[in-house]
Amino acid sequence: MSKSDSRAETAARIRHLLDTEGDAVAENTRGFNRGRRESTGALADYESLKSEARAIKEDAIERLPELIDDLRESVEARGGHLYVADDAADANEYVREVVDGGNVVKSKSMTTEELDLNEALEADGARVTETDLGEWVIQLAEEDPSHIIGPAIHKSREGIAELFNERFDPEEPLETAEELTAFAREKLLAEIREADVGVTGANFLTADSGSLALVTSEGNARKTAVVPDTHVAVSGVEKVLPTVEDLAPFVELIGRSGTGQDITSYVSLFTPPTPSPPVEFGEARSASAERAESAKPDSAMADLGPVAGDGATEPHPDREFHLVLVDNGRLAMREDDDLRETLYCIRCGACSNSCGNFQSVGGHAFGGETYSGGIATGWEAGVEGLDTAAEFNDLCTGCSRCVPACPVEIDIPWINTVVRDRINRSGDPGDLDFLVDGLTPDEEPAGLDPTKRLFGNFETVARLGSATAPLSNWGASLGPVRAAMDRWLGIAPERDLPTFERETLVDWFAARGGPRVTESMARREAVVYPDVYTNHVAVDRGKAAVRALEALGVRVRVPESAAVASGRAPLSQGMIETARGKAERCRDALLPEIDAGRDVVVVEPSDLAAFEREYERLLPADDAERVADGCYEVLEYVFGLLENGADPEGLTAGDGEPVAYHAHCQQRTLDLEAHTVAVLERLGYEVTTSETECCGMAGSFGYKSQYYELSMDVGEPLVEQFGDADRVLASGTSCGEQLDALLGSPAEHPIEAIAPADR
Repeated sequence: MSKSDSRAETAARIRHLLDTEGDAVAENTRGFNRGRRESTGALADYESLKSEARAIKEDAIERLPELIDDLRESVEARGGHLYVADDAADANEYVREVVDGGNVVKSKSMTTEELDLNEALEADGARVTETDLGEWVIQLAEEDPSHIIGPAIHKSREGIAELFNERFDPEEPLETAEELTAFAREKLLAEIREADVGVTGANFLTADSGSLALVTSEGNARKTAVVPDTHVAVSGVEKVLPTVEDLAPFVELIGRSGTGQDITSYVSLFTPPTPSPPVEFGEARSASAERAESAKPDSAMADLGPVAGDGATEPHPDREFHLVLVDNGRLAMREDDDLRETLYCIRCGACSNSCGNFQSVGGHAFGGETYSGGIATGWEAGVEGLDTAAEFNDLCTGCSRCVPACPVEIDIPWINTVVRDRINRSGDPGDLDFLVDGLTPDEEPAGLDPTKRLFGNFETVARLGSATAPLSNWGASLGPVRAAMDRWLGIAPERDLPTFERETLVDWFAARGGPRVTESMARREAVVYPDVYTNHVAVDRGKAAVRALEALGVRVRVPESAAVASGRAPLSQGMIETARGKAERCRDALLPEIDAGRDVVVVEPSDLAAFEREYERLLPADDAERVADGCYEVLEYVFGLLENGADPEGLTAGDGEPVAYHAHCQQRTLDLEAHTVAVLERLGYEVTTSETECCGMAGSFGYKSQYYELSMDVGEPLVEQFGDADRVLASGTSCGEQLDALLGSPAEHPIEAIAPADR
């Protein structure tokens, strides 16, 4: 299949999912995401809990072989059995022997999805029933889950009712959530009563006692574990923690992160094998379930009531317990410096819920064989391989919204970038070699996709564009040229291309005669970093930054030596060595300025994010820290000047003018949005801030033809909020371009709104 045909196929699949599943996925994930923000926002020690959880997982993965030995000793001391399976086939064979063709009930387990355990058991004649409502719905519909914790979030209540009515033909058609839940409860309780074997996963395992923790929103898991005479728990080896006490931060974090519940409806701790107590099949609910009901979608409300005798009890000789720990690539991931962090994942789904692209299409596009969302790239690369990860890896735009959402502080964008780099290096040779920009073949792989090579080397494109403007702009606008770009590079013809300026920001600053504020009168000295886009395309925002800082008494320079790309563009395409080379050049340009006592002021938030986050991955630690400490986002810098006594008189006042403001994703991740709002309000603007976290453009992502419709769908809520605004401001390059496309009118950078007029 040609690249053009492959792109068309991807676009068609995304269009289908937008049409058929997008609304339900958006409603549920955005609801989860709002709940997470509210719940974690009310937790005073949220950040310290995350750090504690991270430290526990780091220690557990470091000591994993030792902890598995301790866990085996604990389990076997109580009469249970522990088996470590090398791969899926090994794990399935063990469970098949235990089940021996009997009736099986299962609670939700992503690990058993990874193994295709149901299919393996059914091949032996076993009857397998999922008892989680979402999983049962998926099982009945013969579909794959769309979300790590909400497998059926892509289905509406109406769709589930239609499925149940068609499959079971009840006497009275089922319609309401209450009717669907009651029907499911009756059916599933009957299955649990008759089951020979109960199969569960495990959210956590504790090596010191052999205890198993199940954290669920429904009451089915604990019944599945204790009602049948045999309990089989299937878990990845990474779920082992040292002690029971280590569970504390995870219990606090997992529900808040996944569904926005202060605590998940059911937190069950077993030290099996335990006796099968009388089961209360009533309507009782836990208090937390009552509180959380409004936060859960209809498709996840299948409370099955409590079970007596929960907790650690003496071992029971009449019950069998088997713990199957699954490797399936995990121990190799443990030895991989970049994929290792994936093993810290607690499967909460926060990365999915916080992701703009996932909110639109769900895991049936943004997912692999088993796992979905941002963290799925690491899991699928580790357990399935690069080919599977390659199918959806580009849907991670590196916006970093998932970073503060992750309860164990996993750098998910970096994992996606590393896997993208490995995919690039495993590809077929591309073309457009003239864009290599002097880098050696070892730095930029020969198999790099031409589209990624183009966008990753945008610095070269921009230099050529400015040097040949306006001819370059005219040529790029021609119909045949746009058609060729679409066919060979996958650049969406619907998108307006950047317009290159013949006079760059560096040229303009040199032509005006350099700094306008004398050394003796200067409050501070600063360099306005001429990033690629500001220097070659959005020159006006660079000029505005210079004028605004000068109006506040700053002696400003825009040296040609600093006109070096940050490396953000190649990094977004998974071209790590290319990015490293550019980062080294940028460091060499900026550190002399910083060492001379000058502040580096950055206009484009994605470049600042590279300096503050990615450079620690690309440069020696001391160099990365010095660059990060010496750089400031432009409105952050203006805010600091005003807070320290600078006179705002020279800036443009708002005089009550209403403005709509959208902050860049990475600006939000760096906690810098508030500075811009504070400056605008201080100058008299009436500010409405965006309720949408991501505009959907995400740099080059929105330019790619296969993702154009998804990009616009992600940004559509901005039209609903800002559609009637007379003046719209946006901090990021891609945000401004997307708002132009969505609203049909240009958006300004905030620095342009406050800068004095050019004189």
